[in-house]
Amino acid sequence: MAMDLNQYAEGIRWYVVHTYSGYENKVKTNLEKIVENRSLQDLIFDIKIPTETVIEGEGENRKEVEVKLFPSYVMVKMIMNDKSWHVIRNITGVTGFVGPGSAPVPLTDAEVEALGMEHSDVLQKLAFNVGDNVRILRESMKDFVGRVDAISPDYKKVKVLVSFFGRETLVELDADDVELYRI
Repeated sequence: MAMDLNQYAEGIRWYVVHTYSGYENKVKTNLEKIVENRSLQDLIFDIKIPTETVIEGEGENRKEVEVKLFPSYVMVKMIMNDKSWHVIRNITGVTGFVGPGSAPVPLTDAEVEALGMEHSDVLQKLAFNVGDNVRILRESMKDFVGRVDAISPDYKKVKVLVSFFGRETLVELDADDVELYRI
């Protein structure tokens, strides 16, 4: 029975994937390879295994050891849809997503921050939306003003309509290369 995950689509969020004990690194490595091989960078953005460094032993036997904060769990920053859900669920060692039944539940912004990962609400990082006027900061087109035509799913790239010699031209820029233009 195919499940409809569109009701869970909330943009780019962090989800927790449960794995068999000791499979965390293998799941992370396999998922990174799948993302690269299938060009899924527009759906799966980051994979983390939260760890901390602790000192074990005493005297001369002391050494730093990296310990998993949450054994059997991997954090995945992704856009939840049928395709991304299916890819992750079918990796060897994955038992499922954290959430009631088979419904994945994203981490809250507070949980993401408490884990030391980035703030998950990427929309707040952009001070502009599609249709807004922006000023270009990149040297080659510095101080040109254009209208935002599109924003990439990961909010890292923007397409801006800029007027050159009386013609509108679509230019793709890094989101950091533009700022909201206020008259």
